[in-house]
Parts: sequence; structure tokens; C-alpha cells
Amino acid sequence: MNAAKLTPTVLDIDCAAEVERITAWMVNTVGKVLRRRGVIIALSGGVDSSVCGALAVRAFGTGKVFGLLLPEHDSSSNSAVRGRQVADQLGITCELQDIAPVLEALGCYRLRNAAMKAVIPAYGPTWKSKIAISGGLKGRINYFKLIVETPEGEMHQARLPIREYLQIVAATSYKQRIRKTVEYFHADRLNYAVIGT
Repeated sequence: MNAAKLTPTVLDIDCAAEVERITAWMVNTVGKVLRRRGVIIALSGGVDSSVCGALAVRAFGTGKVFGLLLPEHDSSSNSAVRGRQVADQLGITCELQDIAPVLEALGCYRLRNAAMKAVIPAYGPTWKSKIAISGGLKGRINYFKLIVETPEGEMHQARLPIREYLQIVAATSYKQRIRKTVEYFHADRLNYAVIGT
């Protein structure tokens, strides 16, 4: 099979035409297909939610876009501030709801931290962490590893057994699910649709 090579021309698009195409699709889908009056958007201050927010305002106007700021313990300290700046710049109403207490009650942090401690016993709840894939570049089978950093900057890493990997992923997934629960509450309350960013 002869695959075409990607070149910089793949990004040669008519931006104005794309904005018109996307916003027309949004208006049709929200109004005619879903029969909703406006849209809900969770704003993190990042590129994805900011672009989706700008497209939503272009499609519906400021009065039919409702923003949510949904920080939790692991969110960047600037997330809610940047999200609020985006809402202010777009001229949309926005509400802050810290979802950390719900996540704590569900055991999100406790369950995630327990799995991390099972792999790296010294792990503490104030440490930074990430999961990485390893092995494949060296011609071996890929596997997951846990990489953690102490508050003092000391790095530790270890191969992540499947049981602990799945528990970390399952606990962390609570975050997206709770955010969506809050988004859909407001969507139902306002007869709006939720924008997935």
C-alpha cells in the first residue's frame, strides 16, 4: 500500500469557511436535531475548551452559552483563573463548582494513591505523577510505568502492574464522569446541549 506523505499543506485550510461550516453544524444539531436552546461548556482555560467556547458564541451568541469552571485537587492552580478569563473575553455567564469534595467522597484520590503506593511505597499524596509507556522503542513489548516526583524534585519510577494500572485509570476516570454529571445537570436545567471539548 502506498501511503501519502503528510506535508505542511495538510494545514492549508480556509479558516473562515471552516468556522462557518462548524457553526452551521452546531446550530443545526443543537436546534433541530437535539431541540435544545443553547449549550453548556466546561472551560479549563486550555486551547480545546477556549476554541469550542468561541465557536459556540459565534453560533449561538453570548446569551445561549453557559460556562462551567470545574476544578479539583489535581487541576492546575491557574485553570479556574484562565477559564474565567476565557468566559469574560467571550462575554458568557460562567459558574465555578469545585468538584474535589465529590471526588474525595467517592474515593477518587484515596484509591488512586493506594494503587500508586502499592507500586512505589514511599509515594505521598502531594507528589506529582504520570503514567508512561515504555519498552517499545527498545524492540520490546510495551508496558506501563509509573513515574512520580517528590515535592523536592526527586524522581522515582517503576513498572506498573496491570491491576494497579487499571485502578489508577478507574479512579482518575471519576473526574471526567463527575464533570459530565455537573454539565448535564445544567444542560437539563436550561434545556441546553453539552459541548464535548
